[in-house]
Amino acid sequence: MSGLEIIAVILSALAVWLTARRHLWCWPIGLVSVLLYARIFLVAKLYSDLLLQLIFAVMQLYGWWQWKSGASNQDRQHIQPQRLPKRGLLIGMLAGAAGSVVLGYIMASFTDAHIPWLDSALTSFSLVAQFWMARKYVVNWWLWIAVDIIYVGVYIYKDLNLTAGLYAGFIVLAIIGLRNWQRQLPENLPPSAAATL
Repeated sequence: MSGLEIIAVILSALAVWLTARRHLWCWPIGLVSVLLYARIFLVAKLYSDLLLQLIFAVMQLYGWWQWKSGASNQDRQHIQPQRLPKRGLLIGMLAGAAGSVVLGYIMASFTDAHIPWLDSALTSFSLVAQFWMARKYVVNWWLWIAVDIIYVGVYIYKDLNLTAGLYAGFIVLAIIGLRNWQRQLPENLPPSAAATL
């Protein structure tokens, strides 16, 4: 455990908590946290996770732009969640599976990465979840819950215990986010609130 890991844990937890609350500041805080984790994963030789953090940095900027441009005039800090169409769900799952195979092969064949196939699958499906989050799809939380459960085991195995604890906390925050976002779907709002969307 290092001071860098402690700071990254605090910022990551704050970013996910703000995301669960649908608050725009989740993105810039998340950007700092993923850059810190990029350094941590480089040292731990979790190269797929390192790559994931660098892509997450770009996704943080994309999500920030998406949420900012999609916020209502009455509430510039919070977003309106939506449902993912079944076709989008299928495409996302296929993209996650294909990314797992391609990245897993690269990591297993050309690097000294530890647990390259599992790390690559988690990386690929995390990107799908992050994209869905940026697009404000509620289903992102279900995928984050599944991915984070597996990540807890990976980080315990890699002796990144504080980070494992963070991801256990992410599971709780994802459940809170799921419930919060589901309540904010247009069909779950009172008629007067839904009419203003």
